[in-house]
Amino acid sequence: MRWLLLFLVILFTVLADLLQSREMKRATARPDEIAGPLRVVKLILKRSYLLLSILCMAISFFAFLALVQTEPISFAVPASAGSFVMDTIFAKLLLKERLSRERTLGAICVFAGILLVAH
Repeated sequence: MRWLLLFLVILFTVLADLLQSREMKRATARPDEIAGPLRVVKLILKRSYLLLSILCMAISFFAFLALVQTEPISFAVPASAGSFVMDTIFAKLLLKERLSRERTLGAICVFAGILLVAH
């Protein structure tokens, strides 16, 4: 059960992050628009992918709650950092983001840390 819950946490966190990034990049600010939190609320209501992102965050949150119910937090939090690694990979592949050498090395270090915690 531990690995299924961890998989759900990572999967839905990454989906939420990718959907948010995609939509917020598409929503460029115009000078006549309201700035700040009100603009974000307006965007959420107008863009279905942002609503889907919120749903993904909720699923990830509840899966994480179930994970920390059955596993030590010293495992759950570091292991869920797999979302950072997956975010980095998918940002490169799907969002066509440019990754610096330092960012790539950082993701590799996080992955190595996850492997250490998993044993």
